[in-house]
Amino acid sequence: MALKVAIQMDPIGPINIDADSTFRIAEEAQARGHTLFYYTPDQLSYREGAIYARGWPLTVQREKGNHFTLGEKQDVDLSTFDVVWLRQDPPFDMGYITTTHLLDRIHPKTLVVNDPFWVRNSPEKLLVLNFPDLTPPTMIARDLETLREFKHKHGDIILKPLYGNGGAGVFRLDPNDRNLASLHELFSGINREPLIAQKFLPAVSKGDKRIILVDGEPVGAINRVPAEGETRSNMHVGGRPEKVELTERDREICARIGPHLREKGQIFVGIDVIGDWLTEINVTSPTGIQELERFDGVNIAAKIWQAIEARRAG
Repeated sequence: MALKVAIQMDPIGPINIDADSTFRIAEEAQARGHTLFYYTPDQLSYREGAIYARGWPLTVQREKGNHFTLGEKQDVDLSTFDVVWLRQDPPFDMGYITTTHLLDRIHPKTLVVNDPFWVRNSPEKLLVLNFPDLTPPTMIARDLETLREFKHKHGDIILKPLYGNGGAGVFRLDPNDRNLASLHELFSGINREPLIAQKFLPAVSKGDKRIILVDGEPVGAINRVPAEGETRSNMHVGGRPEKVELTERDREICARIGPHLREKGQIFVGIDVIGDWLTEINVTSPTGIQELERFDGVNIAAKIWQAIEARRAG
């Protein structure tokens, strides 16, 4: 079953083809006989009842410096496609949210992955609030006094932007740290959004586990170990990926959240687990496919496409 597939993503030129999950998804789609069309989020539009995108027919190849070929630029009606991938990176700002509203208008006749309504209503650091018994103590607040009370109670905390990504703006404030007010002032000068604080988990020194779920089922995990002197384990900031097995606790967490993800059309999801605790559920633009495939020798991209193809066949 050949599908007509559009990919909404950030510019394809600068990507790292050895790590980028969107590239791997496109590569597998092409291998399965699907046709590809690529556009950037700023080229998405609503026009008199239809959703359009200006972009290019796309061919990918695993050759550094020559990893894609574009056809002639076209203006297409996205409702004529079988699948649209929502794959641009956060920040999860009003621009991002607007794209989900527009793509809502063609889904589910055109299958948008992940379901844009539930992407919009499931930001990574908010969806975990549905499972408080699986998460470390967490607070979301903008008020400095409220944040101070949380820090006083737990002593050692992580403070980060509610809608950030890739480890940017993540700070550890240990019991001796006196920078909470300064950081609050800094973040307040940037935007009007709340901050999220969580009790620091010392187990992060052994790694922050990224577990990939496909249609609600865990298919494997990688461990991301922070660089020396770092609290953050994100690979964007120097975290080292290593092979790891799923534990009984990991499977318990996945069993709890998997049915919710499947019901809400979140086909490709990456969750973060530190020690025994769930810290994030990433639905906007999760990563980790290529590292997991190299460690486990399993074609994760194929599993994702099998789930999509099954939905289209249904």
